[in-house]
Amino acid sequence: MNSHLALDGYQLAVRALSDRIVEAQTPIRVLDAVKWDDSIRQTFLKHKGRELPAIDRSYYDSRPLPFDPAAKKLEFQNIERDITRQLGQFNPVGQIMRRMCREYRMVIRMLEARGTSDFGLISQELYGAASDAFHAGDPTLADLGLMFSDYLNNIDSRGDLKDEPKTLGAKEAVALLQSRLNLVFGESENTIRVFESDGILADAAAGADYIKIRTDAMFNERDVKALEVHEGLVHVATTLNGQNQPICTFLAKGPPSSTVTQEGLAILMEVIAFASYPSRLRKLTNRTRAIHMAEQGADFVQVCDFYREQGFSLEDSYSNASRAFRGSAPDGLPFTKDLSYLKGFIMIYNYIQLAVRKGKLEQIPLLFCGKTTLEDMRTLRQLVDEGLVSPPKYLPQQFRDLNSLSAWMCFSNFLNHLSLDRIEADYANIL
Repeated sequence: MNSHLALDGYQLAVRALSDRIVEAQTPIRVLDAVKWDDSIRQTFLKHKGRELPAIDRSYYDSRPLPFDPAAKKLEFQNIERDITRQLGQFNPVGQIMRRMCREYRMVIRMLEARGTSDFGLISQELYGAASDAFHAGDPTLADLGLMFSDYLNNIDSRGDLKDEPKTLGAKEAVALLQSRLNLVFGESENTIRVFESDGILADAAAGADYIKIRTDAMFNERDVKALEVHEGLVHVATTLNGQNQPICTFLAKGPPSSTVTQEGLAILMEVIAFASYPSRLRKLTNRTRAIHMAEQGADFVQVCDFYREQGFSLEDSYSNASRAFRGSAPDGLPFTKDLSYLKGFIMIYNYIQLAVRKGKLEQIPLLFCGKTTLEDMRTLRQLVDEGLVSPPKYLPQQFRDLNSLSAWMCFSNFLNHLSLDRIEADYANIL
């Protein structure tokens, strides 16, 4: 890479250590390591959803990790030691990289514990628990899930906000999504590719510079807009911005702490781009509630029944419930990654609101300079000023021009001070 030639000794040292982290994390694929194979689904459906899947420690042992866990933990330990040795204990970028090394070691410990109670406990350390409070005295994620469910039930009872029929096949969805992303990322650069794939479970999945659409999935235009915003404008854009970093290459890769920031940013973008809708919000709410149920002792069949009560088919209920138990046992503590969506949304929203209140608008776009973590934002600002981190090249319009976002947050800051209970009582005669 030619930019190496222009880097000084300190920058080269940071770049070399950063590259070692990127290299070391390459074989760690959390979702691949925890997923259940299709035979588990078929057996569950054959028994009409009444028997717990046959998943235990030995099941995961039969699917070994694609790396030696002990050697990989030692590799991160050595990188962490070299960061301190070369950059010192209090160097800002060194502190970010050391935390990443510790997080990846914890991820490996979690994957080693697949099928045991330790798996769920380490998952809570990495991604949080549904019973965590945001701040002292505030509602928990579980409370938020129940609150959202009540709101959504009130909307559902109207009966006139049904989703449009899904009339777009994969081919049409690919063409529509590609044309929309070309407007944002530039057609000539062919920066993001959209294509069909029959090898994925979800309707769509994002990679470093591509979005895959499942061949047999059906969509409506609202679905495509949500994919454009969530997968394209956030997940792929932050990956590309991370890959464009000449020194802090670690920003192209995200440990669990960045997952919370990433998913929160993606949900916030859906909201401010008016790309979200009640049934999509219901999906996120249900994931939070399913995890909370499992934390409270519900087993796989009970969580599956919860989804069936919501009107999902047995097959869809299995898919939804398995998200909460993958990596764990069907009667164990849940895998809590799916809390990232609502948890991240609240944290990012609060961060932007505070940045507007304190007049620190320049910090907001830096959320997009790679796979960032909220607690690093102040340090990242410092690193941009020092020239160690490049500002994001790809930014959604809402974050490129902060006029509208700032105005919205100013109103929001004020409205937060009003009592909704008092308003409800006063407005009772006119609503």
